[in-house]
Amino acid sequence: MNLIIITGFSGAGKSLAIRCFEDMGYFCIDNLPVTLMPKLVELCIQSEGKIRDVALVIDIRGKEFFDSLRNSLDAIHKMGVWEKIIFLEASEEVLIKRYKETRRPHPLSEFGSLVESIREEKRILEPIKEIADYVIDTSRTPPAQLKDVLQKLSLFKAKDTIVFNLESFGYKFGLPLDADLLLDVRFLNNPFYEPELRLKSGLDKEVRDYVMEDPSAKKFLEKVEDFIEFLIPQYAKLGKYQITIAVGCTGGRHRSPAIVEVLKERLEERGYKVVVHHRDIEAE
Repeated sequence: MNLIIITGFSGAGKSLAIRCFEDMGYFCIDNLPVTLMPKLVELCIQSEGKIRDVALVIDIRGKEFFDSLRNSLDAIHKMGVWEKIIFLEASEEVLIKRYKETRRPHPLSEFGSLVESIREEKRILEPIKEIADYVIDTSRTPPAQLKDVLQKLSLFKAKDTIVFNLESFGYKFGLPLDADLLLDVRFLNNPFYEPELRLKSGLDKEVRDYVMEDPSAKKFLEKVEDFIEFLIPQYAKLGKYQITIAVGCTGGRHRSPAIVEVLKERLEERGYKVVVHHRDIEAE
């Protein structure tokens, strides 16, 4: 049985995420009380394979059940089922903008203003975020890109599978919030200043070739790969199976996407699972 648990900040995209899994053929439940999770899993097991892929949302509306989450997960594990927890987050500024656009009240509006409600929710959900398998920042992720990321994550069913999330970004648009490693490649030759490459991106072979012609790029990637190989067993000891690496250049269109694409190829050659997100490639 493949069990996906979706949680995170209100306004970060949980409803969109559950619809994505529904489109992928998952049996989906929105806002399931945590204490009912073991019973749900038991019923799915009793279906004798008819219900194998399940995705459910738990959110702040069920905050009274969060204290028993670990007990529910322990009960599920005893049945031989291991979950994957996907935690969706977004920056405070983006969440405020989304709430103002929809004009919907925040689930914790009793705590005061919208900003106070968002910060209280963040405090309450922090322990859940810490045990999540995947943390996805949707601040600059269009719905189509989020669906693509979720589709790729759904393929990685093994609990001990190392998944690399590679994200390119532009420093001029701000730092990613969820990176384990932050790599600055602004020292590399910039294709932006080549007229024939300016309108292209790091997804184009000509741009990647230009970036990789820089001897510093080759040396940089060699050192990054060595560092990653060192980190993997260290993270595994902590039970961390998702490693998010953000690679930044000035605008996020040429150098960082090129490096991410090359690094993706090299990690996949070594047998690792890789999910790629080019955050700012179309920002300008």
